[in-house]
Amino acid sequence: MDPVLRAFRDLVAASDVDLARAALAIAAIEHPDLQPADHLTRLDELAVRSGAASVRGARARLDRLRAFLFAEEGFRGNADDYYDPRNSCLNDVLDRRLGIPITLALVTIEVGRRVGLTLDGIGLPGHFVVGARLGGDVVLLDAFGGGALVDRGRAEALAARAMGRAVRLRDAHFAPVSGRQIVARMLRNLQGAYARRRAWDRTLAVVERLLVVDGKAATHVRDRGTALVNLGRLQHGAAEWERYLRGVPNATDAKQVREELRRVRQILGERN
Repeated sequence: MDPVLRAFRDLVAASDVDLARAALAIAAIEHPDLQPADHLTRLDELAVRSGAASVRGARARLDRLRAFLFAEEGFRGNADDYYDPRNSCLNDVLDRRLGIPITLALVTIEVGRRVGLTLDGIGLPGHFVVGARLGGDVVLLDAFGGGALVDRGRAEALAARAMGRAVRLRDAHFAPVSGRQIVARMLRNLQGAYARRRAWDRTLAVVERLLVVDGKAATHVRDRGTALVNLGRLQHGAAEWERYLRGVPNATDAKQVREELRRVRQILGERN
């Protein structure tokens, strides 16, 4: 295994994933020379400057953190250019104060942890929010929406807008997600951003990390084949598509993949 992938595997294999370090490892796809220590220090500095650690009471501390990050520091959702890869890179989010729901949630979680709050990621359909554990209660906030507090009805509205249809949320939707799940969701967002730009070399780098996080997901094998084919590595890409079809022969997209595979095999045959 490539040393960079091995280091990433070791990072996400921990029982308690260091989300900030994992996010910066993902950002290194876009920024190969990135120095994680610099940006970890910036998270520390945000925590200190917020003054939230000295506020008594978890709810008051949370309110202070929200005011600091979203009103004073100006972290906000990048609705104008949602699929900019920089929205998925923690270093860029810290620089630009712009991001997507999951990276803004990650900033909130990491700064919150540094001031003594217990914050979790909540993966709603099509949207990502933060859950703050305050005694026996959980308060939801939308980091993409300026840190606004979210009740169940508002959560359903956010999910419905993202999915383009009505959504009825169940209790399971509000369960905290694991560090590995957050890493996988961040990678899928970045994969989509790169694929939209046809940046296939970076798409491949993302998919290889997804295979490290969740090697059992056949769709990652399919996507690796797609990236390889688009990079001109037809033989290797075709082999990945064949592996995908062997694993899930009745997949909903099996017909489409077979047609693409037939086209690639024809091209390869004409070269011989």
